[in-house]
Amino acid sequence: MSELPALAWLYAQLSLVAVGGGNTVLPEMQRQIVNVHGWMTGQEFAALYALAQAAPGPNMLVSALVGWRVAGLPGALIATGSFCAPSSLLSYVVSGAWFRFRDARWRRVVQAGLTPVTVGLVMAGATMLTEATSVDWRFAALTLAVTLVLTLTRLSPLVVLAAGAALGASGLL
Repeated sequence: MSELPALAWLYAQLSLVAVGGGNTVLPEMQRQIVNVHGWMTGQEFAALYALAQAAPGPNMLVSALVGWRVAGLPGALIATGSFCAPSSLLSYVVSGAWFRFRDARWRRVVQAGLTPVTVGLVMAGATMLTEATSVDWRFAALTLAVTLVLTLTRLSPLVVLAAGAALGASGLL
């Protein structure tokens, strides 16, 4: 069970740098899980991420799914706990000062600086998922089409998700 300490250490580190939410650390999570530890392929990671996003609940259920895939139920519990506990503790400790200095100039500057960092990290995650799932021209074209539809229309993502599921079930992809 040498995977358990590795899972705990990985998710504890990711937890502390997840500025703006869990999706911001997705590229590093994927790099560690796929390239560094070799626990699964990029496509397997992307599939777990898609499953986690389709399920109701917090957006970082992928940590539990990765933990489950790597080390069963203990892995799921360790990964989830390690991803939630450090950042929750840090937030609790910092929140008092953050509230106390709500009118301070330095706080407004820090908050304004974190916004583009968060956007960049989310875009890096989207790029990583695109690279992992676009294994041939059909998947790349589908990714581009979905991106355009969701960007240029007000169509519900659930409709697009259902259409993708239907395409997959039909064997066309």
